[in-house]
Amino acid sequence: MPSPQTPIHSGFGPTTTAREVLRGIHLEGRVALVTGGSAGLGLETTRALAAAGATVIVPARNVDKAARALGGLPHVEWGPLDLLDPGSIDAFATRFLATGRPLHMLINNAGIMATPLQRDGRGYESQFAANHLGHFQLTARLWPALRLAASARVVALSSRGHQRGEVDFADPNFLHRRYDRWQAYGQSKTANVLFAVELDRRGEGSGIRAFAVHPGVVLTDLGRHMTEEELHAFGLTRADRPGTVPRGRSVAEGGDFKTQAQGAATSVWCATSPQLAGLGGVYCQDVDVAPILPMEAPGNVGVRPYAIDPKAAARLWGLSETLTGVRFEA
Repeated sequence: MPSPQTPIHSGFGPTTTAREVLRGIHLEGRVALVTGGSAGLGLETTRALAAAGATVIVPARNVDKAARALGGLPHVEWGPLDLLDPGSIDAFATRFLATGRPLHMLINNAGIMATPLQRDGRGYESQFAANHLGHFQLTARLWPALRLAASARVVALSSRGHQRGEVDFADPNFLHRRYDRWQAYGQSKTANVLFAVELDRRGEGSGIRAFAVHPGVVLTDLGRHMTEEELHAFGLTRADRPGTVPRGRSVAEGGDFKTQAQGAATSVWCATSPQLAGLGGVYCQDVDVAPILPMEAPGNVGVRPYAIDPKAAARLWGLSETLTGVRFEA
């Protein structure tokens, strides 16, 4: 049986924007939730979905900041949520479930990158905790609303950073090995892909499909922890501000960098496109299903085999249940 991890030749590409993906798609009556939806790629995702008629819920750690960013947008609501605080996750989900609404699209967009070593209240390394475990718990708590939708999609924001390595199942929280903030970031991004693989397997029978996404290289506040040397390695300086594209280095010019509208396109496509009917558990990039990138092959387009390994995905699921104490409803 051929792998579903095969490009479908969607007709879109690296320069496609979120609004272009949604042309002809009407989302009235649909409910979406976008973590990190008040800044950067998340804000662009929120704007595009709302403009297509969806009601968009935006959880935010800083509610005042979210209100300033989202105020005036039609069909958009927001409320407090901290992905590093299990109690905050449960409280947010409880409030949403109390509304009785179905959840048609859950876009787990929020994340942190290359942070100094920090731990949450449970002692878990912050990138693994925020990027993966927090979203694992949130998705589990919102599972009744996803099932109520009858046909729902979950999108996990990963990155080509997953190529930095596999999940270290023996020591995911860097308790017994030297902390490397880029290795920790890569581990969390691999976890995002594995989460989508196993979630799709478990959710398909309830009409819930899951996708992992690499949005592309976009200048956002995610890079605030990068050193001058790291910025230089990417050809950047502190003068390159979030939301901009370095001159002469855009994807339209053959470079790596996307605008925020282009960066949001693959997430929006995975959440809404009829082209993906019957598909799930795949890693997507440049508004298409990405190819498998063999371990020995160089390149930035594609997904490494270890990130879509179903055995590793099931193992991560079990570890995540143990670490969070959360189980998905049958």
